[in-house]
Amino acid sequence: MEALPSSPRHPPKYGSAAVQNALEQLASIDLIELSKEARIEHCRATRDLSSCGRYVQHVLNSCGHASLCAECSQRCDVCPICRSPIPDNGKRVRLRLYHKCLEVGLISKQHDERFQEKEGHGDPVNMDVQRLHSLFDVALQNNLVSLICHYITDVCLDENAVSSDPLLAFLLDEVVIKDWCKRAVKALISEICTIYRSGLETMKSKLSQMQKFAVQLSGISTVVEAMIASFREAAHVNDLHHLIENTMKAKQHLEAMIWCTRHEFLEKICSRHASFATWSADVIERKKSAEERQWPEFSGKSSGHNEVNQGILFIEQALQNLGGQQSYRDNEEEAEITCLQNEQSAFEFSYTIDQFSVNSYPFKNLREAVDVLFLHGGSDMVIAKQAIFLYYIFDRHWTRPDSEWRYLVDDFAATFGISCRTLLECLVFYLLDDHSSQALEEACSLLPKISSKETHPKIAQVLLERQKPDVALVVLKCTGCDSFSATANIEKDGLLCLSEAVTAIRVRIEYGQVTEAFMFHRSYCSRIKEQRPADMMHHVEVMMVEFCEICIERNIVDRIIDLPWDSEEEKYLHKSLFDSAREAPTGPCGSLLVVFYLQV
Repeated sequence: MEALPSSPRHPPKYGSAAVQNALEQLASIDLIELSKEARIEHCRATRDLSSCGRYVQHVLNSCGHASLCAECSQRCDVCPICRSPIPDNGKRVRLRLYHKCLEVGLISKQHDERFQEKEGHGDPVNMDVQRLHSLFDVALQNNLVSLICHYITDVCLDENAVSSDPLLAFLLDEVVIKDWCKRAVKALISEICTIYRSGLETMKSKLSQMQKFAVQLSGISTVVEAMIASFREAAHVNDLHHLIENTMKAKQHLEAMIWCTRHEFLEKICSRHASFATWSADVIERKKSAEERQWPEFSGKSSGHNEVNQGILFIEQALQNLGGQQSYRDNEEEAEITCLQNEQSAFEFSYTIDQFSVNSYPFKNLREAVDVLFLHGGSDMVIAKQAIFLYYIFDRHWTRPDSEWRYLVDDFAATFGISCRTLLECLVFYLLDDHSSQALEEACSLLPKISSKETHPKIAQVLLERQKPDVALVVLKCTGCDSFSATANIEKDGLLCLSEAVTAIRVRIEYGQVTEAFMFHRSYCSRIKEQRPADMMHHVEVMMVEFCEICIERNIVDRIIDLPWDSEEEKYLHKSLFDSAREAPTGPCGSLLVVFYLQV
């Protein structure tokens, strides 16, 4: 496996004037001229009534044409192309840009030798394209990606940038850029795979090179984005979307691997779990505990509800959001990045946690965590993937002394630009999944500090299930779910909005705020009536049934029959009281039903 075909085996001396001159010329060149610089030219001088035909490495200083070889330029008086005179004084020729890059080491000489071997019997179009690709490689490796982006907009998409020469016309087509992007990504992935397979010590010694590869992958993605933005027809961009997805996944995976390499894949940091088996058993126990304390689903929730959000644990729901069970081993679209995955990592990963699941959370090791997270799912979910990775780190070390592992979290946050609030939120997700009382207490101490409008709505639900309605109410107030204004818009899916409203009712009643629960119910239903009148009756029914059932279970029905319900709400209140009284006529509901009749 080789690097980019044009990249030199020995890095050029960037401090030298020759290298700087070559890069300055590349950065400032007229982009139309760049395509001409890539053309393979042959000497047009006449010798003994026949063409010289030698490989031309220079241009004439007088007119800029690459028309004469170095020897013929010394004996000819005029340019064979434009017939302009060649001055006798001064230097007659200068190296072409491609050969200047070759001489200073920006392009591999082995790469150029392959061109010369093909000369005379190779495909001239393919050879010209490869030379142009070599110049793009130099631009990529030297932070000149903007040059390639401008080539797309200023040359490929310029209707005036045309040529009657079929070879030059091909160099002006956007297909040249697309092919370069595909080839460059493939070459980089091959190089990265070689490093991955070389072992930890070699990876540590090549961290700077890995960092450069990450920058180059980012540069290629910028070029592909420029192409996607330039083309309006779907036929032109379908393969580009696939290419940018693979490029971004490879980059995100590489960046995570760089971080893991710096920390030696946590090999020298002890996990709080005795073994992987005990860790897996602990996760299964967490889920069982969550299932046992889970409140019953409210009426109508299962109908049309998004099954992706049905994970019991936070980690399970987060993994499900990355996508269903998938394997990209045999998937053509993912075949290009398959080689980045370690052979010991699971190619098929289960996003549902249970005692029968194979290859589900927890990840067997840090490498599998990186492979599963950053090679699966969409590249646009990188923030969610980083959050899951942090959850894994917290889960692995939480009860260990902070001095042993907290710096890992801080370094990860600094490396990937993760805020302190996000860090604490990831920790809270883990703590609420952990079924121990110690974890719950720490979560309750953190939540008032980090709760905001962006706080996950499931947090209040889990706190309620863990008998912490006071903290759940604080979270609801911080998220703005303590009341609904008439001018607010319902931006979320109706069922999800209803789910959060039911949770808010449950929290208030559990905390003993029945009147406040009624006021919340009334403001919520008023908003539904104004903005989604077609859904109003369903929402009122669900809210009333939930309200009555909780109060009946808590034996506080006497506190709700005096509330100012409207006629529609009274029907559901009556039905709940009647059904309960029919089951236990001598119970409290039987007596309160009579009181209700008298009041009505």
